[in-house]
Amino acid sequence: MVEPVGNHYIVARPVYSENSFDEEHEKLHRYHKNFWDNLKLYFRCSRQKAKRIALRFFPIVSWLPAYRFREWILSDIISGINTGLVSVLQGLAFALLVNVPPGYGLYAAFFPVLVYFIFGTSRHISVGPFPVLSLMVGGVVVRLVPDSTVNDTSTNTSIIDQERVMVAASVTFLAGIIQLLLGIIQFGFIVIYLSHSLISGFTTAAAIHVLVSQLKFMLQLSVPGYNVPFGIIYTLESVFSQIKDTNIADLLTSLLVLLIVFVVKELNDRYKAKLPAPIPIELIVVMVTPLRFQQRFLSSRFQAPVAPDIGILQKCIGDSISIAIVAFAVAFSVAKVYSIKHDYPIDGNQELIAFGLGNIVGGAFKGFASSTALSRSGVQESTGGKTQIAGIISAFIVLIVILAIGFLLEPLQKSVLAALALGNLKGMLMQFKEVGVLWRKDKYDCVIWVVTFLAAVFLGLDIGLATAVAFELLTVVIRSQFPSCTILANVGRSNIYRNRKDYTDIYEPEGVKIFRCSSPIFFANIEFFKEKLITAVGFNPLRILRKRNKALRKIRKMLKKGELQVTPKGFICMANQTHESDEELDNNRIEELDQPTSMTDLPIRIDWSSDLPPGITVPHVNIHSIVLDFSAVSFLDFSAMRVLQKVIFIAETDKGFLEKLERCEFFDEEIKPSMFFLSIHDAVLHILLKKDTAPKLKLTEKGTSKDYIINTSNGLRSRENTVSLLFPAVPLQPHRNH
Repeated sequence: MVEPVGNHYIVARPVYSENSFDEEHEKLHRYHKNFWDNLKLYFRCSRQKAKRIALRFFPIVSWLPAYRFREWILSDIISGINTGLVSVLQGLAFALLVNVPPGYGLYAAFFPVLVYFIFGTSRHISVGPFPVLSLMVGGVVVRLVPDSTVNDTSTNTSIIDQERVMVAASVTFLAGIIQLLLGIIQFGFIVIYLSHSLISGFTTAAAIHVLVSQLKFMLQLSVPGYNVPFGIIYTLESVFSQIKDTNIADLLTSLLVLLIVFVVKELNDRYKAKLPAPIPIELIVVMVTPLRFQQRFLSSRFQAPVAPDIGILQKCIGDSISIAIVAFAVAFSVAKVYSIKHDYPIDGNQELIAFGLGNIVGGAFKGFASSTALSRSGVQESTGGKTQIAGIISAFIVLIVILAIGFLLEPLQKSVLAALALGNLKGMLMQFKEVGVLWRKDKYDCVIWVVTFLAAVFLGLDIGLATAVAFELLTVVIRSQFPSCTILANVGRSNIYRNRKDYTDIYEPEGVKIFRCSSPIFFANIEFFKEKLITAVGFNPLRILRKRNKALRKIRKMLKKGELQVTPKGFICMANQTHESDEELDNNRIEELDQPTSMTDLPIRIDWSSDLPPGITVPHVNIHSIVLDFSAVSFLDFSAMRVLQKVIFIAETDKGFLEKLERCEFFDEEIKPSMFFLSIHDAVLHILLKKDTAPKLKLTEKGTSKDYIINTSNGLRSRENTVSLLFPAVPLQPHRNH
């Protein structure tokens, strides 16, 4: 019963173990589905399930009929035009990262948008090229079609470009297949293994790679690509070795463009609340930049779809997996931000399917991997975009450029495109500021950020990502391998237990230790748990057990020889003291020393805290009960169970925890389910009530006083088997019967 009194409450109830609570309160026995039940349910077919699958697979069916045409269409048109202009220029610029002709970047900005319009669940992200993905695809392109072949007399630049386009398209196609398969098998949860710190460090490292890769276009130098560990160092070495051949005109043009882009983007961020739309600085720069004739890189018609090259697919499986995961992680992270902001759900598995199909179609039409760019999505959302209608309109703008006005962009200098690509890295480069914040808030996350950044910069994006994920999982193992273990004490004489080092007004029942472990217990941390528990109680229970069993063996031997007699006052030694080695006492039965002590065959019950016969010494133990707080223990394995069998009382466990113990045959005659309690306070009160010394407690309940005499054999003597959840006002004093 709970009785509120002002801002206090009084609770009066029995002391519950898990068993007694289940006996008093009727429990529902639920059937837990196993793997085969879930498999049958997954493949079961019904009309409602077919409709639900269709709506989930084609999200457009859900949101398009509910489209508010009069309210949203104008905002979507304005947003689509602005986003389309940015998509065109980013597509051209990011194509340089892939090492393919710039025109193919427009295909990557067009086809995935059409597919996502039908299958995607986010209303605000802008689908298309992303610098990190473009750089990852470019690494595969350079590895399979290196720059050195350009100097071969039997090969010209056009053929090299076509080979590189085919490699980029094949890698993109395979990445799309992987994303589609992951979505079908409901593997969208994989993104949880890529923490914010990891993604931030990885994208920052990718921004550094983008910066270094664009130096050759800004300086107009012939720098080969290095897709190997420490390739960034080789690239910088090649750049600085040719620095005297820099084209000053291109360098000044790119620096001027970069400065203008950075300044205007900063103004857009600072005054975004006052500006009706972000200033389209990329478009303005393209219109006013001096033009120079270069080779034709845009076509007035679409390329015919092609099948991927099987030979290429076999060489880039690992790269495609990395690209697929990074593309999904980045896109889902951005989509989640906008879904929370605008309060609508997104489906991770459906996002995998949407991006997978988009990359399959994009790869078939010789595009490269797509995801979303935060800057481009920010334009679409900040200019009033409500749905993916804005995405379709942006794709229409890209289509116009491909078919009608692309020739106007043909003379655009690559140094200008490189500057535009770098101008979109501002947000990623600013992530360096997170290091200080993370160090103050969580040092583990800070270390993950730094390790991810360094691994991705020096080992490459593919190996760096694998290294970062492995290190992140290692930190989880380390944190669980060395859990936080504390000794608890009662605070304020109530039912609240906290770390005894944190408070002054604490109460610790005599002979009782309360130990909390804040982590799962398994094979990797069981020894650490055991050491912490031994340190907390001040002795090794196994050693004490062996000492007592050895003492019992010696007492039995002395009684049998008549060297020891039992009197009402204790033992009397009838012969001279003899010394025997531990090896003689063990008598080749060492395993019996680890069994619970048994004194049923002795004429008297031995009190280990009193005087023992001469020549027999056993360490004195002033703790009779240990309470383990397992409220934070989510699981344990068989190795942990073997240690727990040495423990007496366990408090606050999950019901599944007990069920697993029963399945593993944990309980026996010594270890019983009744040793598990609903709370720490239940366990402590149970221990105090069942002490052999039968103390007298004076507890207050509902304004009346009751005296409870605790007797081990007769239990609690009172008119009611109910105690208030309060300790006595003074420390317990033992009340001995004479």
